Amino acid sequence: MPVSPEYKEFIIEQLERLGPVRMRGMFGGAGVYLDDLMFGLIFDETLYLKVDDRNRPDFEAEGMEPFTYEMTDGSHGSLRYWEVPERLYDDPDELVQWARKSMDAMMLVRAEKLAKAAKAAERKKAAAKKLAAKKKMPPAKAAPKKKKK
Repeated sequence: MPVSPEYKEFIIEQLERLGPVRMRGMFGGAGVYLDDLMFGLIFDETLYLKVDDRNRPDFEAEGMEPFTYEMTDGSHGSLRYWEVPERLYDDPDELVQWARKSMDAMMLVRAEKLAKAAKAAERKKAAAKKLAAKKKMPPAKAAPKKKKK
């Protein structure tokens, strides 16, 4: 079921203290963004926030579960987004605190991806440099052939 415009507006109002939160549709739901950072998602009129090892205990203490979905083969997958406790909608300040922790989790993921990409680029650069150096080396001289008698 698609997310209603009213629910999206409600979530934007709840999170307005973060800054200009926006939504982008995805697979019948919506991604929740601040700047270019997706820190939440909405499916079936339910808000899920990004979770990592630092904020997962908050969700677990509230008895919350991760977002799950059915895959084409019938098995279920899950993402690192967990359902927000219902009580947070009555306390927007606390909801914003939880959202900030989720943004921190996403920033860490982004930093790890950037570091991994930088390492890969450095390896590629080193390999190209090694190849270029190899091409500049004079060809190895072949052993002299023995003359036939």
